[in-house]
Amino acid sequence: MSTQLLKVSGISKSFPGVQALQDVQFELNRGEVLTLVGENGAGKSSLMKILSGIYAKDAGTIVLEGTEVHIDSPRTAQQLGISIIHQEMNLMSHLTVAQNIYIGREPRTMGFVNERKLNKQTDELLTRLGIHLRARQSVGELTVAHQQMVEIAKALSFDAKVLIMDEPTSALTDSETETLFHLIAGLKASGTGIIYISHRMEELRRIADRVTVLRDGRYIGSLDKGEIDIPTVIEMMVGRHIEEGARPEAREHADDDVVLKVENLGTRRLLKDINFELKRGEILGFAGLMGAGRTEVARAIIGADPSEGSTITVQGKQVRISQPADAVAHGIGYLSEDRKALGLLLERDVNTNILLASLKDYTGPLGFMRPGKGKQKSRGYVESLRIKTPSIQQITKNLSGGNQQKVVIAKWLARDCDILIFDEPTRGIDVGAKEEIYRLLNDLVAQGKSIIMISSELPEVLRLSHRIVVMAGGRITGILNNEDASQAKIMDYATNMGDEKE
Repeated sequence: MSTQLLKVSGISKSFPGVQALQDVQFELNRGEVLTLVGENGAGKSSLMKILSGIYAKDAGTIVLEGTEVHIDSPRTAQQLGISIIHQEMNLMSHLTVAQNIYIGREPRTMGFVNERKLNKQTDELLTRLGIHLRARQSVGELTVAHQQMVEIAKALSFDAKVLIMDEPTSALTDSETETLFHLIAGLKASGTGIIYISHRMEELRRIADRVTVLRDGRYIGSLDKGEIDIPTVIEMMVGRHIEEGARPEAREHADDDVVLKVENLGTRRLLKDINFELKRGEILGFAGLMGAGRTEVARAIIGADPSEGSTITVQGKQVRISQPADAVAHGIGYLSEDRKALGLLLERDVNTNILLASLKDYTGPLGFMRPGKGKQKSRGYVESLRIKTPSIQQITKNLSGGNQQKVVIAKWLARDCDILIFDEPTRGIDVGAKEEIYRLLNDLVAQGKSIIMISSELPEVLRLSHRIVVMAGGRITGILNNEDASQAKIMDYATNMGDEKE
């Protein structure tokens, strides 16, 4: 029997004014992990939506197990044995784990849903997959990481021949990622073919049997396991060489260079005795495992979450910040890790989003927004930040993830914030777009801005941060100068629940 499971040839797809895919090809074998990589806008999502029946292809053929197939709907894809785990979760929070996994396919008795059989069936599936959840748990009470595991279980419940995973580890802890990789190994052994989309280059080394690269909607090439070399893959993705492993130059700061001082910051649930300083023209990195409290520190500083007993000093003056508007008034901008939900109005245009934090400067006497007044400023930021958009009137949801992130940055630059807090600034964006964001951050500190950067990617923390604050269990366990830091040392502090070390 042939090992070839899926063959895609000559796939093209266009939208008004955009050629999303042009003559794309790849092959997937039984029991293989094919990692699909490319910058945002390379065509990965469009290709996967064609395979899963969301989009119709304009041209090309799809051959599954030796037979050409026509996928005209998601249901057809599922019936053919093609399942997809989307990066954006599609769960109903008011339903249980079991109800979400088998919605529309529940076992029935006399026309009524058999809850007992449904829960038993779900518990058996979760046990087989090694997912430590219970069928009766409400999805709304689960963490984001556990909700991602429900999505995975839902996709695998269809007994898929081809399983598409779109950034499946983006919200998972290291241990949950290991569980996922164990699941993938089991699926490979059973003959399932897996198409795995990821921006995390280190994952290629772990699980990829082959890598296929797309760029600008075209097939660039494929590498077998023994040929996978990360710098080569990145060059194929972006069409240029990118230096890896660089460190920021050491910066000398006078004692009066402190622009933000946080003392004795705590919260009722997690944070205990948080103390640190941010200096002018500095990137202060925050590292730690999921749940360490890094985002909670940022939210407490800007007044999004209540804090206890803290003293915050901005530019040498003690201030009171009880809500985000107070933080903005003191020149502190916060770029949330969830830019789509908390950082942007996706249905509004780029111009509106850039001016969003500066509304008082662009509203008329009756309180109505007059964004036309700020168009010149918006165009200036689009140009200086290299935001790829046809115009400032483009609807923001139509931009790639990297360009959406630049719009959020432009919003706070337009507000002229001196202190910027970036929470996972490159999550969900590709290698090339990351380089643009890195350049922006370095340009900002060169101009005298000060940045707190929270990141789960240690190479990113080491590359950008002048100093690194490491957290574990709601406490600061270490503050390192970059020249003294390493991934091993950061992980040592990130797993240390004791006293702070410096």
